[in-house]
Amino acid sequence: MYSFRPSLRLGLAPVLALSALVAMLFSSCGGSDDTLTIYSGRSESLVAPIIQAFSETTGVHVEVKYGSTAAMAATLLEEGDNSPADVFYAQDPGGLGAIAGLLSPLPFETLARVPEWARSPESLWVGVSGRARVLVYNTKVLAEADLPQDLEALANPKWRGRVGWAPTNGSFLTMITAMRSTWGEERALAWVQGMVANGVNVYPNNSSQVAAVGSGEINIGLVNHYYLYRFLAEEGEGFPARNYHLPDGGPGSLVMVSGAGVLDSSGRKEDAQRFVDFLLSAAAQSYFTAQTYEYPLVESIPTHRLLVPLGQINGPDIRLADLADIDGSQQLMREAGALP
Repeated sequence: MYSFRPSLRLGLAPVLALSALVAMLFSSCGGSDDTLTIYSGRSESLVAPIIQAFSETTGVHVEVKYGSTAAMAATLLEEGDNSPADVFYAQDPGGLGAIAGLLSPLPFETLARVPEWARSPESLWVGVSGRARVLVYNTKVLAEADLPQDLEALANPKWRGRVGWAPTNGSFLTMITAMRSTWGEERALAWVQGMVANGVNVYPNNSSQVAAVGSGEINIGLVNHYYLYRFLAEEGEGFPARNYHLPDGGPGSLVMVSGAGVLDSSGRKEDAQRFVDFLLSAAAQSYFTAQTYEYPLVESIPTHRLLVPLGQINGPDIRLADLADIDGSQQLMREAGALP
């Protein structure tokens, strides 16, 4: 049985309001005594409220196994058809692509709720929310005019010891996959090697990078856009960090999606499909916009006023379906000395 602990950042009030709204939308759905098992590559603090709201408003009992997207994908590949998982809810398209052979096609009605770029070309997974790669920088040390136009410049000796990254993070590895796809293997390897030689600071995740930027421990972090806004909401506008969207159109400006798919081996496909559809409901999309500062993918839901509109982000020309080779990116990071 799913056990929920409300996030300290999000609080319980938004969860209760979300539950009430979704209850109206899903009131016609019957309950189920079965347990739906979700493997989540998204952190509990971000998505536990959504999963609780689904369980409470549909009557479906839910169990969640949390871990990094890469670890969850590896577990699914190891378990194969014997996996207890019904749904894979991933942080990025790379994890979904890695286990695409284990997923069951989704109905067109589900896929059509999001733009074509934000879903699997083979109909195996659907994007749930958008997330952009950015530089988060310390505003006491740097002005926007001081920041580079592209990622490659961060390997310049000018930035020695001033930059941080989270090399095991799924979104970071997806960015490296985009780099390999658009730059080629040699250029991508040279950049990672250059960053290591330049004394890049290693952090376990995006949140710790934003905290390090705010404290002045580093000047720049390589993160997803929405982490900053959680700090601003908690600490106020005086928190000395802001996001910067690299203008060069390369992998550092990649716009990814979190997404979900139904395991072909699932014995509870109906409830699994209900969960995926729930993630695309107006209530859930509004939650992502208002509470986690992500980009909604359903057209009728407005983007948060604090965010740069997706249309103004100069992302690389790459299909999300081409970002599946996370294993190859991990191998490149090891070759460059960035991972053990």
